[in-house]
Amino acid sequence: MQPRIDFYTASPDAFKAMLALENAVTKLPLERSLIELVKLRSSVINGCAFCIDMHTADAMKDGETPRRLFAVSAWREAPFFSDRERAALAWTDAMTLISETHAPDDVFEEVSTQFSAKELVDLTVAINAINGWNRLAIGFRKMPEA
Repeated sequence: MQPRIDFYTASPDAFKAMLALENAVTKLPLERSLIELVKLRSSVINGCAFCIDMHTADAMKDGETPRRLFAVSAWREAPFFSDRERAALAWTDAMTLISETHAPDDVFEEVSTQFSAKELVDLTVAINAINGWNRLAIGFRKMPEA
């Protein structure tokens, strides 16, 4: 697969806006490990090889185990995640697949038991950010280094 456009340089203003959002996400008071799981899960759903590679590496640098990272694709069946992580992953699925799920009430109710209103907005912004990066990387065929 050949890259289409280097979106980093094609529109510096758009790239700066995405970086500003990403910088804001890194400052949110949510667990870094949780954010990396969410980024990985959205990237798996969207099929973004570049982001899967990046966020797997980032999570491992932060001490995440390969076992849990491999299990993100089947998180519902895996016993390796806390209730808070499960709620975040369910919300990630719902928000990433929003055209199919329409953010169902049962998923919202569950995530609301694990996250405050502020944390839930922060989590949703993090999910939005990774979905934006996925769309740029997939649309313009950004590839991980071999």
